[in-house]
Amino acid sequence: MPNIKSAKKRMELSGAARLKNRSERGRIRTAIKNVRASESAEAGTARLRDAVALLDRAATRRLYHPSRVARIKSGLARFVNTLA
Repeated sequence: MPNIKSAKKRMELSGAARLKNRSERGRIRTAIKNVRASESAEAGTARLRDAVALLDRAATRRLYHPSRVARIKSGLARFVNTLA
């Protein structure tokens, strides 16, 4: 446990951020799985739209590297196009 006041505050803030980031990553993983589980092109397109929104937000907030987000989005779009 830290003794310095600023270190205590840093620990609290980083703990809160860690929980928030874990939650966001979980939402993104679930959205990706939902796209991959799509059976029709219409459902896949709708789920892809939701996943892309979450991924773009994660890239903006640097939760994931923007290049990684681009690769994921590209793969998901390719998958949805094969459903059509």
